[in-house]
Amino acid sequence: MTPAITDRSILAASTLVATVATAGSLYFSDVMGLVPCELCWFQRMGMYPLVVVLAVATYEDRIAAWRAALPLSVGGAVVAAYHSALQLRSGGTCSLGGGCGSVQYELFGILSIPNLSLLAFALISVGLAAGALRDR
Repeated sequence: MTPAITDRSILAASTLVATVATAGSLYFSDVMGLVPCELCWFQRMGMYPLVVVLAVATYEDRIAAWRAALPLSVGGAVVAAYHSALQLRSGGTCSLGGGCGSVQYELFGILSIPNLSLLAFALISVGLAAGALRDR
């Protein structure tokens, strides 16, 4: 028999994704020296508070925190999707500190930074949507 998925486990998984995404963005800018474009900054404005909001919600076992976290996550996903589309349309010309269409880094040759951000926001949004369904 598999253990039941609890509200706390949903929140903890979402917190973990937000924390890894935040650490990754700081690694790209502070260690690798990649300069974030404007759209990257908007994605960071959505992701960074999620770490705190979700961590506190996990600690307090408050699934109702989805009301505060889901708008940040969905908004960040919209910006990341738009950013990813810009990169596809521009052909991804690479230049350090370039425009929002430039590709500065690709994981496995296919996942650019906005794609990674979109993946993180999508995972968090799915978790929070599941939490919202459980809360209702």
